[in-house]
Amino acid sequence: MVETGTVNIGRLTLESGIVLDQVHLAYEWARKDNSPIVLACHALTGNHRTIGDEVRPGWWNGLIGKGKSIDTDTYSVISFNVLGGCNGSTGPLTLHPHTKEPYRANFPDITIRDMVHAERKALTILGIERLHTVIGGSLGGMRVLEWGVMYPDDMDLLIPIAVTPSLSAYGIAFNCIGLHAIESDEEYAGGYYKDATKVKGFETARMAGMVTYRSDHLFNERFARKASEQGGYEVESYLHHVGKKITGHFDPNSYCTLLRALNTHDIGRGRGGIAASAKLIQAKTVLIGFTHDLIYPPETIRSFSHLLPDASFCLINSEFGHDGFLTEFNKWGIFIRQSMEVATCRQSKPQYLASVR
Repeated sequence: MVETGTVNIGRLTLESGIVLDQVHLAYEWARKDNSPIVLACHALTGNHRTIGDEVRPGWWNGLIGKGKSIDTDTYSVISFNVLGGCNGSTGPLTLHPHTKEPYRANFPDITIRDMVHAERKALTILGIERLHTVIGGSLGGMRVLEWGVMYPDDMDLLIPIAVTPSLSAYGIAFNCIGLHAIESDEEYAGGYYKDATKVKGFETARMAGMVTYRSDHLFNERFARKASEQGGYEVESYLHHVGKKITGHFDPNSYCTLLRALNTHDIGRGRGGIAASAKLIQAKTVLIGFTHDLIYPPETIRSFSHLLPDASFCLINSEFGHDGFLTEFNKWGIFIRQSMEVATCRQSKPQYLASVR
């Protein structure tokens, strides 16, 4: 049974000291009572609809479901729309509980740690005290690592995918381009835009991001120098399509909020550095990297794996680069399945679901 809903977690104190009132997170839960529970964490423009349905398949529908790598006949799988998102969780589109107007540009800056803290509170309210696996890619992978540091006793297995222990200057640079493109657009109106589809800077930000998500080889093989029927080149038409598409289903303020949150990612921040933080992670950790990933290079992920108490690293050869975690499940899904099966054999705490609502 796959259910969707919203859980109210009340007041949430952010790392900045700002307190958000009446915080809620939207969730999807493929529920199987008394089974090991998996928390799946989405990436930048994802949402809680990990599995989805026949009409609207979820973003990891190829990995999670009956008979798939994460088998919902064996595991319960829950996912949240991230704090700051725009698909049902508290974020810039949410009505401020006191002004009764959307937060919009007044939504405070948040961090990856704020997101994880909110998710921990939500799980507790739902009656989930312990997790079998926490898994996610990119922004989701950042949350996986923070879960391991912040709540080291709460899971058996961590699977951070396509993510390094901190966001590099190169990654921050591309986020800077995206933020500048959006915030300098007159139609953005300082965050009080009338129509997101008219914010061309939002399109530009997504286009720039897409260039980093895929490998140069994939772009060259797919488009070469082919002319477009609309004029110009096919690669230009593709990027314009990607840019227009994002404005139809995502909120520019949420996009900016999440880009700034990405910039805060550094598990060593305020903890004595990455090596010291790595020692705090107690769960078995399986790290997955993809060849041609520009922002989260696999060699950095491999090096980080050597700092962890109990870790293994898997390199997947993919022309999709960073976006490999959203496709080609036949290449790496087997590693997920096997890692989870081993964790099931090793775990000594069979009761994952503390209570059923």
